[in-house]
Amino acid sequence: MTYEIVIGLETHTQLLTQTKIFSGSSTRYGAQPNTQANEVDMALPGTLPVMNRAAVEHAIRFGLAVGATIAPRSIFARKNYFYPDLPKNYQISQYEIPVVLGGSLTFFVGDKETTINLTRAHLEEDAGKSLHDNYTGPHGELSTGIDLNRTGTPLLEIVSEPEMRSAAEAVAYAKTLHSLVMWLGICDGNMQEGSFRVDVNVSVRPVGQKEFGTRAEIKNVNSIRAVGKAIDYEARRQIDVLESGGIIRQETRHWDDGEGRTHTLRTKEDADDYRYFPEPDLVPLAPSDEWVQAVRDNLPMLPAARRTALSALTGYDTQSEAIIVVVERGQHDYVQSVVDAGGDAVRALIYVQQAFADAGSVPAVPAADLASLTVLERDGKLSATQAKTLLADLVENGGGDAVAMAAAKGFEAMDNSAVETMVDEAIAADPGEWEKYLAGDEKA
Repeated sequence: MTYEIVIGLETHTQLLTQTKIFSGSSTRYGAQPNTQANEVDMALPGTLPVMNRAAVEHAIRFGLAVGATIAPRSIFARKNYFYPDLPKNYQISQYEIPVVLGGSLTFFVGDKETTINLTRAHLEEDAGKSLHDNYTGPHGELSTGIDLNRTGTPLLEIVSEPEMRSAAEAVAYAKTLHSLVMWLGICDGNMQEGSFRVDVNVSVRPVGQKEFGTRAEIKNVNSIRAVGKAIDYEARRQIDVLESGGIIRQETRHWDDGEGRTHTLRTKEDADDYRYFPEPDLVPLAPSDEWVQAVRDNLPMLPAARRTALSALTGYDTQSEAIIVVVERGQHDYVQSVVDAGGDAVRALIYVQQAFADAGSVPAVPAADLASLTVLERDGKLSATQAKTLLADLVENGGGDAVAMAAAKGFEAMDNSAVETMVDEAIAADPGEWEKYLAGDEKA
């Protein structure tokens, strides 16, 4: 029997705010355990949550970027469950009416353009962190420690529809989403620090069957590469279970990157098991039309539009490596400035792609200096090899007069007419070999 994989991703995006979603504690990463948790984070009696405006604005910014509907009135709920690093024993989240409804993400898988619809994106608070590795208690005993620094850090959970049908699609979706949240300035995208965490929902079904199979949720996959590996493994595991006559259990699983496999964590709870009910200490979230419009007016040009503009400028395809790389680095405006300074567009794009990997969005080399170098090569006054040497010097020195630098190195490209004369003389000296070459004999 042939099976189809069904995939949906839930992505926890840690929002770039200076303070937590419901308290004034710092969100700075790397502080000593429990030094950034106040009374609200620790859920001490009598404390009340206060909404972080910046977190809401980041959510709106994301929703507008993906063409979603911003709910005119969304509400928060208490998602009840016990976990050692969740002090309140419930998580303040959004359930029935999230702030962001719908939307979509478009990306390429190879040469195929693919659009995946989004179900929702909702605001919630993060939990703390349990410390297991090499942790000892006050008397030297093996223990588990609790760090509440992360408790209350604002998250935007972005949920896709279960429309992906291969690991390659899921990886491309995750890469695109990762780039987008960083582009929008709402997340630093650091997966090693937990700023961008992906939960993968995987099920399989016989090809042609409309009903979904029973899914497994793989929690907190910590790299985009691991997303693809986890999906491939889990799909094979489920198919093997079904082929042997077994039944797939709905459960939460953990991806072990070292072993290259998933392990059962717990049987999966549904919404009823969490016992959601409205958060009584927070009023509904109702952003004004004026606020939403102000966020819309300040959105940056999105990556797809940037690629289109750069394609029109250079003639390269929007999916060419050079355009994708330059846009991902945020160096498209620099390429435009080189062209505005009189530079050659194609050479400016290639130079920036090849030589400015670590230069940030605004390289130190003045645009006019790079423009001068592109013109020297375009006009035949420098060979490609000579131009590459001078480009390295410009990067190392932070700029310079390309004409003077070429003269100082004694670079003079051979005159084209002289080359043509030499070619004519070579052909005249051995016309037979030339005829063989024209006939397709490359050894001639």
